[in-house]
Amino acid sequence: MSYFSGHSAKAELRPFEPREASASQWQALHAFRRLRSQEDFPGEPVMSDADFESELRVIRPLVETRRVLAVHDDAIAGIMVLNYRRAGSPGSEDHAGYVDVAGGVAQALRRRGVGRALLAGLVDFMEVHGKHTATAKAHLPDSHVWMAGIGAICKLRMFENRSPFDRLDWEMLTRWARPAGLAAAGLHWEVHGGRVPMQTLAPLMDPFTELINDQPLGRLDIPRIRYEMKDYESWYADLDRRGGDHFLVLLRDGEQRVAAMCDATWDARFPDRLYQQLTAVARPWRGHGLAKAVKARMLELVRASDPGVRTVLTHNAVVNAAMLSINNRLGFAVHKEDVTYQIDLATLRAHLARRLA
Repeated sequence: MSYFSGHSAKAELRPFEPREASASQWQALHAFRRLRSQEDFPGEPVMSDADFESELRVIRPLVETRRVLAVHDDAIAGIMVLNYRRAGSPGSEDHAGYVDVAGGVAQALRRRGVGRALLAGLVDFMEVHGKHTATAKAHLPDSHVWMAGIGAICKLRMFENRSPFDRLDWEMLTRWARPAGLAAAGLHWEVHGGRVPMQTLAPLMDPFTELINDQPLGRLDIPRIRYEMKDYESWYADLDRRGGDHFLVLLRDGEQRVAAMCDATWDARFPDRLYQQLTAVARPWRGHGLAKAVKARMLELVRASDPGVRTVLTHNAVVNAAMLSINNRLGFAVHKEDVTYQIDLATLRAHLARRLA
């Protein structure tokens, strides 16, 4: 990794290997992540040390992760997390040029060259591994300014919407979940709580893939999103290990095709929260209230299971007026706006060259 020396600070980039880290290295990382969580996400729950270490030690079948620490005066000043498709995994050739980037710099050590050191490390990584596009998210004003300064381009805006679970309009949800004419239209329900049998999931990968790629994705330059069984197998193993549920509601037509779907997950590490995932309706069935129906049925399913949920969280593209309208009618409010940026390798090189000239 690169070594960068700024005018008033030095940041040495060191890889963090979860399966090789010492107790003192873990302790330093835990202190830094708690600091950064408080700085960027004040009031949000923070994963326990044991759960965090367990999470980082998991080897994912489709995604590889690297963590790079920027160390200043023997203390962590910044971090960069790189996620990219595992070489040799199915479809990896489509993802070969892309890397997702997360991380940040401690507020007290900003504007001292730590961020530039991490960018230099990102350039090194992209050059060595043949990556041409980096993707990152930001939600704070300072982060937007920094992204614009390095030449990153805004590609997608998403609202994180939240609602207190007990304040949902359950009478309205009951009406939504039972639209007239379902049977006459040849539609029937399929509902799963806790887990979906693997033999049921396998034939759903293609229709789910079609549905998610038909959602508003702004101007993102990304490979086609694919639902894959290896992801589900890995995720369900995580749920078994840490505790959690997957809720899935489908409306199928008479030929067993998916007309509409909605799913959500409950994580025992954060038991008061329900994370809404995809709600989607196939094009031939749009305009008949099916998005409201599957969302309502999913929320009823969660309520009946009574896992102790207090807050529902969901993400919607700012341009997805239909889903935003449904959530607004249910009482969801915008908690924050996430912006997804992308930057190419040539722009990163040019930015570093200008800063070091």
